[in-house]
Amino acid sequence: MRHSITFLGPVLLLATSGLAQDASSPQKPDRATYITREEIEAVAKAEPVGDRTLRVVDIGHENFAVGIVHRGRTVNGKMEQRQNMTLPPPTPCGRRMETLPEGGYAGGITHDVQTEGYYITSGGGTMFTDGYIVNGSGYDFADLNGPTCLGTAYGVTVKEVKAGDVIIVPAGVVHGWIDVPDHVDYITFRPSPGIMEAGWEHPAIRK
Repeated sequence: MRHSITFLGPVLLLATSGLAQDASSPQKPDRATYITREEIEAVAKAEPVGDRTLRVVDIGHENFAVGIVHRGRTVNGKMEQRQNMTLPPPTPCGRRMETLPEGGYAGGITHDVQTEGYYITSGGGTMFTDGYIVNGSGYDFADLNGPTCLGTAYGVTVKEVKAGDVIIVPAGVVHGWIDVPDHVDYITFRPSPGIMEAGWEHPAIRK
């Protein structure tokens, strides 16, 4: 199967093609999905801060989630504005050490099975990727990214990013933000092995 993402002015289009899909597949996607600027703005107004999924689309061999993220000013990995989230009880994750070594970066994240793509639409800052997490706390964010490890990251690659840049983070790869001088907004693309249910829509745009 092939799938493509096309930006058509204010509309985000997800198109699916079943040409290479096995004929025995129980459901073959045969329709495109449009996400309009108005819908994105409605979700952003309903939840101004944080990571918000817009829609989850069945593309045949997996689901494909599209969302938006707004991060305000961040200093040394700590955000001044935080999304209100109720966290489940954590489990240990990452490499275990008696004490944290020096030189780590707070706010490291890995998703066990969720790959992410970012397209930065506004703002920018300094992010880090790669490396490993030490003495992390694991959570299962079933409504967003599935099993996730949060903690201090080491051995990372540090990169300045800006509007127009694209970042691809495979499942299991560390990522996070060090400094965001003002804000960063980006669209997320998440090919999902069934983490979120196909057909899900954010309540702000649910018909």
